Amino acid sequence: MKVGIIGTGWIAEKAAITLNGLDNCEAYAVGSRQQETADAFAAKWNIPKAYGSYTELIADKDIDLVYIGTPHSHHYDVTRQAIMAGKPCLVEKAFMANATQAQDIIRLAHEKQVFLAEAIWTRYQPAVGIVRKLMADGRIGQPRMVTATLGYSMGNKPRIMRPDLCGGALLDLGVYALNFVRMFCDADIESIDGHCVKSDTGMDLTNAITIILKDGILANVQSSAQCVGDNIGVIAGTQGNIIIDNINNPQTITLNGPGRTFVETIHVPQQITGYEYQFLACRQALIDKLTEPREMPHTETLYVMQLMDELRRKWGVRYPMDN
Repeated sequence: MKVGIIGTGWIAEKAAITLNGLDNCEAYAVGSRQQETADAFAAKWNIPKAYGSYTELIADKDIDLVYIGTPHSHHYDVTRQAIMAGKPCLVEKAFMANATQAQDIIRLAHEKQVFLAEAIWTRYQPAVGIVRKLMADGRIGQPRMVTATLGYSMGNKPRIMRPDLCGGALLDLGVYALNFVRMFCDADIESIDGHCVKSDTGMDLTNAITIILKDGILANVQSSAQCVGDNIGVIAGTQGNIIIDNINNPQTITLNGPGRTFVETIHVPQQITGYEYQFLACRQALIDKLTEPREMPHTETLYVMQLMDELRRKWGVRYPMDN
């Protein structure tokens, strides 16, 4: 599968590293708004083709999948252009700026019968299946509470501070915490609420979210762009708990029984970066002639975007695209 990478930031670099480590996927082309930037990126990561515009990359008939690694504020236009050209797309999280954009892009992909996926990498990783099996086997009894934290000290990065770049912790980090809950607890949400600390520019820098599910599970999740979090996720049940060492890239899963007695620690398979699973999932979906990945269906992508819209409305966090 030949992948065209749109964007040249650190997340695009991570994609290039990943693709260079895979046998059946190739970092085939890179597109930037400036030819010199694309050339430098291509030379650094041994990518055969470099384009000085996104339009040129999308027009390359040899590209099987377009990976969109721009800031989420820029996802809508380039994804729409790629879908209109019939190009399958893997779009970085957060999928779009808001649910309105997400719904429009998903509708367009359905109309054109073009493959579309959200690159929320944790959804595709082996840890998901491991944890789900522990829960399905009754190893912790009935789940009753979920907690998760994700925090990085990110300073005054423009993509966090600027409304026009869809700044804030929620779309950058909180999306992982919300997906952590959704991956393992799929009951309908009865209520969701939260609080945040905002920057002078009106973006959420640290947030805390409480979710009550209709099956009686309560989830408390936090994300912050201001501090170094423990990044741990815990699923607590009536007979034990499951501790995930890092909700942003799980490496170990610890199972405890009654009284928090240690039972076992499970290590995930060795990885390149952890991004490989989303590319492999897209490859398989394209082979199977699907228009969405099994691991992250469009309904889930849209639902999480709707949850984030609701939270931002409560907090008064607005982007220019919301108008």
